[in-house]
Amino acid sequence: MSRDFDPCPESLTKRDFERLSHFRYRLRCFLRQSEDICRDHGLTPLQYQLLLHLKGFAGREWASVGELAERLQAKHHGTVALVGRCEEAGLVERRPGRADRRRMEVHLLARGADLAERIAALHQPELRHLQEEFSLPGWEGAP
Repeated sequence: MSRDFDPCPESLTKRDFERLSHFRYRLRCFLRQSEDICRDHGLTPLQYQLLLHLKGFAGREWASVGELAERLQAKHHGTVALVGRCEEAGLVERRPGRADRRRMEVHLLARGADLAERIAALHQPELRHLQEEFSLPGWEGAP
C-alpha cells in the first residue's frame, strides 16, 4: 500500500525528504533560470511576475493592485510601489475602474505585453521538462 503524506514530522521517511529535496531543487533551478531570463530582458523577476499575472489574469486583461498583491504574495504597499516602477518603465498603466472609478485597474501596455510574451515563451522548455518529472494540474497537452 502506498503511503499518503502524513503531516506529522516524526513520521517522515528518508524517501519523503529525498522527494522534497528533489522538488525544491527542480523548483530552484526553474526560478534561477527565470531570474536570468528576466534580467537578460532588463526586468527584475518581480516585474516579470507582475506582467505575467496581468497577461494571465482569468477572464479579463487587467487586475487591481489588491489582486496583484495576492498573486505575488506581497504586501499591498509593496505592490503599489512595484506597479509604480513598472508604470515609470512604460510597461503598465493605471486606469480608474469602469464600474467603480475609485478602484484602480492595472493594464499592460504594448511594451509590457511584448516582454511578457517573449519571456514566457523562453520558460516553456523548462516547464515541459518539469511536466515530465512532476504532475502539473492543468498542463495536459500544453504547448
